[in-house]
Amino acid sequence: MKELVKTDKKYQGLISLISETYLKGQQKAVAAVNTHLVDTYWNIGKYIVEFDQKGKQKAEYGKALLKLLSKDLSLKHGKGFSLSNVYLMRQFFLYRQ
Repeated sequence: MKELVKTDKKYQGLISLISETYLKGQQKAVAAVNTHLVDTYWNIGKYIVEFDQKGKQKAEYGKALLKLLSKDLSLKHGKGFSLSNVYLMRQFFLYRQ
């Protein structure tokens, strides 16, 4: 049975159809995750800027705030909140506001 099914053109068509559907689904999932991550990082940057500036044109705490956030968020969530990442999230918001 196995050998007969593997050589059958309809079965091979089924394998192709399932494979195409699976790969397209993976691509859509990656695109959706990337979209949500961009939105998340932009919002994190926004929160940092709004907290730091408190409605003023220029920030008061600057680097000290970013270092503290990096330390505390890394302790709470692990990877992803290095000082450079937190800085880039802030910059991303400032660039795309």
